[in-house]
Amino acid sequence: MDVFLQRLKRLDAYPKVNEDFYKRTLSGGVVTLVAAVIMLLLFISETRAYFFSATETKLVVDTSRGERLRVNFDITFPSIPCTLLSVDTTDISGEQHHDIRHDIEKRRLDSHGNVIEARKEGIGGAKIERPLQKHGGRLDKGEQYCGTCYGAEESDDQCCNSCEEVREAYKKKGWALTNPDLIDQITHKINKLSFGTEFPGVINPLDGAQWTQPASDGTYQYFVKVVPTIYTDIRGNKIHSNQFSVTEHFRDGNVRLKPQPGVFFFYDFSPIKVIFTEENRSLLHYLTNLCAIVGGVFTVSGIIDSFIFHGQKALKKKMELGKYR
Repeated sequence: MDVFLQRLKRLDAYPKVNEDFYKRTLSGGVVTLVAAVIMLLLFISETRAYFFSATETKLVVDTSRGERLRVNFDITFPSIPCTLLSVDTTDISGEQHHDIRHDIEKRRLDSHGNVIEARKEGIGGAKIERPLQKHGGRLDKGEQYCGTCYGAEESDDQCCNSCEEVREAYKKKGWALTNPDLIDQITHKINKLSFGTEFPGVINPLDGAQWTQPASDGTYQYFVKVVPTIYTDIRGNKIHSNQFSVTEHFRDGNVRLKPQPGVFFFYDFSPIKVIFTEENRSLLHYLTNLCAIVGGVFTVSGIIDSFIFHGQKALKKKMELGKYR
C-alpha cells in the first residue's frame, strides 16, 4: 500500500514549494486583490447570462402564401369631427374598400383628450352620402321630397332640404358642421401601430409619433416595409408577427394641384423572414466558462505580478550599483 501511495505521489503535477522559500510583496497583494475582484465580476456576469435565455436570430426567405395581416392602430385626430373620419383601403390589385367599420372603434374626445363616447359602428352623424328619401319615397311617385339630416334628425318626420337646415340640425345635436377647407391644421398622433401579435422585444417605430404641421393641411404619407417575423419562446410556443421600418413624407396642401387631405399608410412586405428563437445555455458550457475565467485571470495576474516583481528587482539592483560608484 505504501508503494502504491508513493507512485501516486509521483504523479503530482503541482509540486508544493516549501513555505520558507516564499516571498510575499506589496505589489503581489495588490495584483491578487484586483484579480479576485475581476474574477468575482466575471463570475456574476456569467451566472446571470446562464439563468437568462439567449435569443438566436436567423434570416430565411419568406415562402409563405395566402396569409392574412392583422393591423393594429390607434390614431388621435384632435381637430377633426368623427363624422369626417373613415378608413379606406386599396390593395395592390386596385380593389377598394371604403368606410371600413368591422373591428374598428371610434372614440369622441374632449379638448383635454378624455373619452366622451365610444361606438364600434361609428359615432356622431352618419357618413355624408347621396341623400335618400324618407320611407323609401321617390319624387317620380309624386311624394313630397324630404331630405336627410345625415343622422341629426330629432324625429322620423324631420326633413332637411337645404344646407342651412342640415347645419341647424347639427348645431342642435352638438355636431357643429364645419367646412373641411377651413381647417388650418390636420394634425394627428399615432398612439399605436403594429402588424400582427406583439412579441417580447419588438419595437414599433411609429408608436407615439406626432405630426403638427402649423397652419397647413395636406397629405401625410408613411411608407412602411413589413418584415415577417416568427418568435419562439423557451417553451417552444411560436408567435407569428411582423416588424417594420418606415419613411415619412408630407405633401403640403397649399399648392395649385391640391392633394387630398388625409393620412396614408403604404405598406409592402419584405421577402426575408426573421426567426427569433429563445435558447437556454447548457450547464457544461457554463462550467467551462467559469473554469476559463478563473484560469485566465489567475494566469494573466501571475504574469503581471512576475513582471512587476522582476522589474522592481532590476531597478533596485541598478540603484545599488549607482551607490557603489
